[in-house]
Amino acid sequence: MLVLLPPSETKAPGGDGPPLRLDELSFPELNPLRRKLADAVVDLAHDVPSSLDVLGLSRRQGDEVARNAALWSSPTLPALERYTGVLYDALDYGGFGRAARAKADRRLAVASALFGIARGDDRIPGYRLSGGTSLPALGTLRSLWRPALEPALAEVDGLVVDLRSGAYAALARVPRAITVRVVTAGGKTVSHFNKAYKGKLAAALATASREPSTVEGLIAAAEKAGITLDRVGEQELELITDR
Repeated sequence: MLVLLPPSETKAPGGDGPPLRLDELSFPELNPLRRKLADAVVDLAHDVPSSLDVLGLSRRQGDEVARNAALWSSPTLPALERYTGVLYDALDYGGFGRAARAKADRRLAVASALFGIARGDDRIPGYRLSGGTSLPALGTLRSLWRPALEPALAEVDGLVVDLRSGAYAALARVPRAITVRVVTAGGKTVSHFNKAYKGKLAAALATASREPSTVEGLIAAAEKAGITLDRVGEQELELITDR
């Protein structure tokens, strides 16, 4: 099973690992494009005003441009420690024991505008790049990633659970993936707590004693963690909240 998580704009600073080594990341077939994008982001960072404009940042966010400039030399963290925010707070990877971390590293992966996809223990630096960005001379990330990322995800064995947000789902279609929509008991789409519930679901699936291989197994694993999933289509689930 592979659970695809959305990334976050906010990221933990620093790190305790060596600088970025593409050859140590999962999905090595993505490395040529990863290198091209990383080099383009670093080159763009040399022009701070252009970087702020392309990345949709304010003048007060110049530190994000500086982070991009140091992409190849800054320390790294495992992906599940690098990304922060509501979903990752709910996931609480830092609170996992060694065995649970090993499962999460294998079962969870983060969609990334820069790396395409990063498994839980892939070591990455801090950076700023969003899924909807269009880089000068390269074009939109969607046009760049789809030809490379879709074949890579098509090769994933077992169940794929897609929790990505729209901009990142657009980077690669996964036709056989199971999608999850967060709704109230009355069927109303949840927006404010959407990320938190998806983080809790990711934690439940990451640490389940038996790795789900079917939709029924997925529903059962969630139920053991107190999460209700209803099947509303062949590949569609709804997570029912109490809010």
